[in-house]
Amino acid sequence: MKLEDLKKRLDRNRPMTTVTIRMPEDVIDDLKRVAPLLGFSGYQPLIRAYIGQGLRADLERLEGDPFSALIASLKRHGVDNDVIDEALREIAQKYDEHSSSH
Repeated sequence: MKLEDLKKRLDRNRPMTTVTIRMPEDVIDDLKRVAPLLGFSGYQPLIRAYIGQGLRADLERLEGDPFSALIASLKRHGVDNDVIDEALREIAQKYDEHSSSH
């Protein structure tokens, strides 16, 4: 994933769209039960996290992106998503500072 794309992904206020998907009721029940145990405010943010994890893994595999490979490795080693996101924001900020000074 390119740095510009990564910065867009980290923007918590990026535009959202509504998607309708049919899922078995028992799966929704499980998501609702698991979400708070994993620190999510509800089952929909958990679904977005699951989709994001799968998407990043596929993009890494298809595009061979070293940032995605590093992120996946950190997650496998138990580094919290919030810590990874904060580190990526710091890198993006330093990149912006560096590129604006040149």
